[in-house]
Amino acid sequence: MELLQILVSGIAQGCVYGLIALGFVLIYKATEIVNFAQGDMMMLGAFTALSFIGFMGLDYWIGFFFAILSMAAFGYLLDKFILRYVIGQPQFAIVILTISLGFIFRALAGIFWGHEPMSFVTPFTNQIVEVGGVVIAQESLSIIVGTVLLAGLLYLFFTHTKLGVAMQASSQNQLAAYYMGIPVKMVFSLIWAISAGVSTVAGVLLSPISLIDAEMGFMGIKAFAAAVVGGFGSLPGALLGGAIIGVSEQMAGAYLPAGFKQITAFVIMLAVLTLRPQGLFAQIQRKKV
Repeated sequence: MELLQILVSGIAQGCVYGLIALGFVLIYKATEIVNFAQGDMMMLGAFTALSFIGFMGLDYWIGFFFAILSMAAFGYLLDKFILRYVIGQPQFAIVILTISLGFIFRALAGIFWGHEPMSFVTPFTNQIVEVGGVVIAQESLSIIVGTVLLAGLLYLFFTHTKLGVAMQASSQNQLAAYYMGIPVKMVFSLIWAISAGVSTVAGVLLSPISLIDAEMGFMGIKAFAAAVVGGFGSLPGALLGGAIIGVSEQMAGAYLPAGFKQITAFVIMLAVLTLRPQGLFAQIQRKKV
């Protein structure tokens, strides 16, 4: 029974890592930029939801929706007015820029929302479900179900809509997509918007089990490890890599001495980079492309 509870908690935590990792992979596939501010965008999304739901008193689902829209617009404008101009620059410059953006986002969060941890009530707060004698928090189930639904929506979007197919074409060959009449620059901005929206979903789903503060964006480091483990170009791999790290962390926390939980993600990433540098599920991405 205890093992099942640990697995559910690990999968839920891994889903959060996986959603943030999806943002990494979406942007990297399209623009070859590694956005090290991805975790901080999740943090901003959580604070935005807090503003709508906790401060303005909107219904949870309405506030959730507005937070996603707001952060999607933010991601779109961020690419259009800042990040678009570094495409083609040395990777070192791009990495430094995204890291700097992360510091700026954390500073702004501290200025606008303060540095004290906060939270807001959700329909899943302090709710439990008993399955076969195992007590499972609804917060964990909501994260898992939300991740599955979002992954399904993204799959349908990228495979069954003209815009989704255009995004795939742009990520595979920018020049060919441009010659076919696809507005590549706008498509890239829309990908940043989707990435910011996905990160917001991760932040809101995480909020019932983790307080919201300006430092929660550091979770993006472990999400980056999840993306590496899954295969940095693979969308399914990002989710599976997140699940592997999430479950491994919970197992380490339950059965290994104190401290091992904090390094589990990086030990796994190091092992994967040593044994299979392309990632565990890179083959999935190659087959789909």
